[in-house]
Amino acid sequence: MTTPTLTPGSAAPAAARQPSPDAQQGARRRPAPLLRRRAPRAKSRDWKGGLRAVGLALPVPVIVLVLWHLGVRNAWTLPFGIQMAFVPTPGEVLSRMVDIAVGSEKDAFSGSLWEHMWASTGRVLSGFGIAAACAIPLGILMGRYGVVNRMFDPVVNLVRPVPVTAWAPLTLLIIGFGDRSTIFLVFLAAFFPILLNTIAGVRRVPVRLLEAAAMLGTKPAQVLYKVVLPSAMHSIVGGLRIALGLCWVILVVGETVGISVGLGSMITQARDMSKTDLIVAGMVVIGLAGFVADRLLALLVKAVTRGRPTLS
Repeated sequence: MTTPTLTPGSAAPAAARQPSPDAQQGARRRPAPLLRRRAPRAKSRDWKGGLRAVGLALPVPVIVLVLWHLGVRNAWTLPFGIQMAFVPTPGEVLSRMVDIAVGSEKDAFSGSLWEHMWASTGRVLSGFGIAAACAIPLGILMGRYGVVNRMFDPVVNLVRPVPVTAWAPLTLLIIGFGDRSTIFLVFLAAFFPILLNTIAGVRRVPVRLLEAAAMLGTKPAQVLYKVVLPSAMHSIVGGLRIALGLCWVILVVGETVGISVGLGSMITQARDMSKTDLIVAGMVVIGLAGFVADRLLALLVKAVTRGRPTLS
């Protein structure tokens, strides 16, 4: 039996050229040199992109605040007869926001922000959650099956144009004062945007995708949540974000009558006492709450879908 020998200039045997399993595993663990060089550059680009976004977002609010302050000081009269002399300055609004947040002054509203915020957030989440739980399944069925769409479409298009503010007096009569009437109004505001966006997203699911699922043996019921729902996720998320913003808009209407705790109630009481700084402070708080809620919803969707670009 002869042992193969290596001589200069001769090709190594195939077994000798192959790396050992340990060497292969180590190579997998070590990042490629090119990737290691690119990682700091990617982080640098992210930082630059974030700073650029902040730089682009700041000028407009600053200009608005400066014009607001100048308009109040010089008693400007804007279109629609808006008299800036009766509007508080940005500094007065900021001072009021600090007061209702931490209670720096002895006032009936001092330090009451979190109580109002907690009550309003609970009503918004309740109405929004019920609307999403009802509208998404119904939208999937209406978008997927023509029979279901023909059954519900006339009623949806008949009720949808009725403004939520028109429902408010009837709601107080048939439900009464309290949380339930406000949650019902929030539910109405959120239901139709989620439903219509879900229907549109389901109808845009590619037919080839459904055919491929059928060829792979996917049952019709499984197609709804394995194929249709993920494919329509972009449109559904868009509807959820629109609906969540509308919930905060309608909240003030729902909390105007018969509610003693809530951001809308706080604004109504401030109107009765002619506290314009408190009214504007409540408006700013609602805007910030809506913005934060939208960001949290986007993060929640990204976490649930694990950041998949086709889902989130």
